[in-house]
Amino acid sequence: MSDADDWKEHFADRIKSVEDAVRLIKPGDRIVLGSCAGMPQTIVEQLARARNLSDNEIVHFLTLGAAPEVDDGYWKKFRHNAFYIGSHVRDAVAQGQADYTPVSLSDIPDLFRSGSIRVDVALISVSPPDKHGYCSFGVSNGIEKSVTDSARLVVAEVNEQMPRVLGACAIHASKIDVLVPADHPLPEELPKEPDEVAKRIARKVATLVENGSTLQIGAGTIPNAVLKYLDHHKNLGIHTCVLSDGVVPLIKSGVITNDLKTLERGKVVACLVIGSRELYEFVDDNPIIESQPTEFVNDPFVIAQQHQMCSINSAFEVDLTGQVCADSLGLAFYSGVGSHADFTAGAARSGGGKPIVALRSTAQNGTISRIVPVLKQGAGVVTSRSEVRYVVTEYGVAYLHGKSVRERTLALIQVAHPKFRPWLLSEAKARHLVYSDQLELPIRAPVYPEDIEEWITLKDGSPAFMRPLKLTDEPLLREVFYRLSPESIHSRFFRIMSAMPHEKLQEFLRVDYESDMAIVVLTDTSENAPVMAVAHYRLEPRTNFADAAFLVCDDWQRKGVGTQLMRRLADVARRNGILGFTADVLHGNHGMLQVFHRCGYPVESELADGVYSLRIPFIEKVDERTARDANAGTAGAAQAMRGAPARPDARPRSD
Repeated sequence: MSDADDWKEHFADRIKSVEDAVRLIKPGDRIVLGSCAGMPQTIVEQLARARNLSDNEIVHFLTLGAAPEVDDGYWKKFRHNAFYIGSHVRDAVAQGQADYTPVSLSDIPDLFRSGSIRVDVALISVSPPDKHGYCSFGVSNGIEKSVTDSARLVVAEVNEQMPRVLGACAIHASKIDVLVPADHPLPEELPKEPDEVAKRIARKVATLVENGSTLQIGAGTIPNAVLKYLDHHKNLGIHTCVLSDGVVPLIKSGVITNDLKTLERGKVVACLVIGSRELYEFVDDNPIIESQPTEFVNDPFVIAQQHQMCSINSAFEVDLTGQVCADSLGLAFYSGVGSHADFTAGAARSGGGKPIVALRSTAQNGTISRIVPVLKQGAGVVTSRSEVRYVVTEYGVAYLHGKSVRERTLALIQVAHPKFRPWLLSEAKARHLVYSDQLELPIRAPVYPEDIEEWITLKDGSPAFMRPLKLTDEPLLREVFYRLSPESIHSRFFRIMSAMPHEKLQEFLRVDYESDMAIVVLTDTSENAPVMAVAHYRLEPRTNFADAAFLVCDDWQRKGVGTQLMRRLADVARRNGILGFTADVLHGNHGMLQVFHRCGYPVESELADGVYSLRIPFIEKVDERTARDANAGTAGAAQAMRGAPARPDARPRSD
């Protein structure tokens, strides 16, 4: 964006009209175009009209704006080769009239420099030269540097409206063979406004982003929607291929500071800028923006050096073993590898990094599941099953790294659309991916009640995370059992048990979140966080009362966990129309008796054979003193009968 035309005088010998510039291109030349909003619009339009060209190959990453060179009338003149398939060439690729070269964005520059892909002519767009003679590649600095270094002929559209973006983004005008003056707006492209499903997915992804993380935001509605839910985060950084409008409010509000980045601290790093006119104006001569070529930005080894690198990308489908397809719809190529593989690999190797794949659970108006038993024939695996970490849909988060095929199968079924879960489990059984006796899912599969999730504070001030039990929690429950003392096992199960096999554990996982409900308390929200406690109720339909059971691990007893679980479990039961709880508690289990008697509801108690049978109707609340007096009487009677230590566990009648 120049204030003067001095450059036109200084480089007058290099300035040509667009018609003369295109005449320098020979038939058979391979032409490489600038990418995205940096595609030279004026030159491309003339290219399509040129009569001197034939049998030319046009190579590009992704193009935006008008594309007359791909119109039907020009196929005999030009053959396209796309590294990333945009809407302009998608039909042509599908019909075999254009080519697609699948390659990670980080590898493209070496193809040019090594000569694997010969570059005869580079057609790029730049800003006007500054007083030192340097132009900026502006909003497109992905492959331009490697293309201009490798080309026999470099032709640049010098656009007065191209932002001067700072960083490793400059080329001296003397290295450009032909300068074509232009003055036109850059093509704008904004993600679609997210619908409610996209917002649900974005909120879940945002919860995975930790303060101090460095972000890569991939293309698509869902990745960009995540930015809207990061407004309460702190000290985020940006190291991404594509910079979009969503980062601007977060920079202005101080959410994105880049202060904790390992590399390029204090800078937003990107190689492409795609968005609105306001975004283009924001990046113009802005010292916080550091434009770097793709061989730096997309290098997995560079990405891995960023602490807490978090990549967020979309996908078309994920199979039950974790293979991610993100470039094709079965046999039809749709987009490209792009940045997906680069940032997944880099984030996976970053300290505290999180590669995230976010997708809707269904396609085609809910008629097709995007969590599938096997990928469609011809589907491209952009992220292999060994590289995948997080898969997020509107129904939850599946963490797959280090998980067995059986565990990841169940995790992915858990986040699939409920109506497809029975089918997915059936297919998984047929392929022997899960236990042959794995719980059958009902046709009306339960929906995970995420609103029950909450952070709580224990008596000692330490935080804990409370959430509903998941189908994938079987390994956590097994670990809980083998951490229990014999006394705790006896208090909970009324007998000594030495093992908790898969068959028994399945009974605890048979929850429907309404008549059969379980809540766990964990030390944090991480994938393998230890379980502190479990609470469970199961409805007796004849009475509309539910038998309640609690288990608190030995190390977490007497910290108020049971009390908070009781509060939450009762709230959920009441919400589901249950009239009250029943429970059997050993007479010496003082801790659990306290939890029940201080729950705020009247407690009816009957002692027989050393076991209290409790009945707790959800009617009027009782005051704290009444509850304390009632509890003291019951606990005192139990202590007199058996001076046993208190254990905050209870056993339902059904055990």
